[in-house]
Amino acid sequence: MNNSVLIQAFAPFPTLSVSAPAEAEISDLFPLLHERYPTLPLSLSSSVVFSTHSGHVPPATARVADLKTPSDTLITLRLSPYVLGGKGGFGSQLRAAGGRMSSQKTSNNDSCRDLSGRRLSTIKEAKKLADYIEQEPARLAAKAEAQKQKLEQLERKLGIDPSSSSKKTSDSPPPDVLAGKKHRFDDTEYLEKSEALKDNVKNAVAAALLKKKKAKLTHPTTTDATKEEAKKEEVKKVVQKEKVKAALMSGQPLAPAPEAIGA
Repeated sequence: MNNSVLIQAFAPFPTLSVSAPAEAEISDLFPLLHERYPTLPLSLSSSVVFSTHSGHVPPATARVADLKTPSDTLITLRLSPYVLGGKGGFGSQLRAAGGRMSSQKTSNNDSCRDLSGRRLSTIKEAKKLADYIEQEPARLAAKAEAQKQKLEQLERKLGIDPSSSSKKTSDSPPPDVLAGKKHRFDDTEYLEKSEALKDNVKNAVAAALLKKKKAKLTHPTTTDATKEEAKKEEVKKVVQKEKVKAALMSGQPLAPAPEAIGA
């Protein structure tokens, strides 16, 4: 008596069914599948395994009929490919990585809080800001001294006595007073020349425009006449073509082309 076996395969193969003899073994199922489904390559027989849906893998010499229970009419199996493993040692690698991670102790406690609830990073930033504000006068004095030394070095290169320039700067008013004063530009010669230059430019532009306007009035363009002549020539050609076409259709001899139209 043959037993009906329903086999759930892996992609891209669908669910397979085969009729196995009563004495057939698990190792005989794949050749039977290949006979019924030729698209299933026989070379896969050594890299696949038959198992039940509960995960039990019967031995290759087990009979197929022994897998059938009295309450079942079909024997259902699962066809799965072997998963090729490596050389092992993965657990030891994980243990070694865990040991390295536990040995690297961190000293960054900025995210922790003190007894008042403030984060340690906020306290550190507040201390840095207080130190920065406290050192501001010393930083400004150092900056002013550096600028003074740079100015003295530049005066030496230009041959100016630094002592005389320092006296002049000490006698001069502070910069804020100079910045607040208003200055008036009183160069009348420059103003007169600039006004004269503007007038000359305006007169030259007006003369050029007037000359161009007079040239248009005295020498009218012939574009309109040229366009009219071109239009007449085009009409003449169209009339000639229509006459030739009408003569060919009626079979009459062609008349000589007129010299002018509308004469």
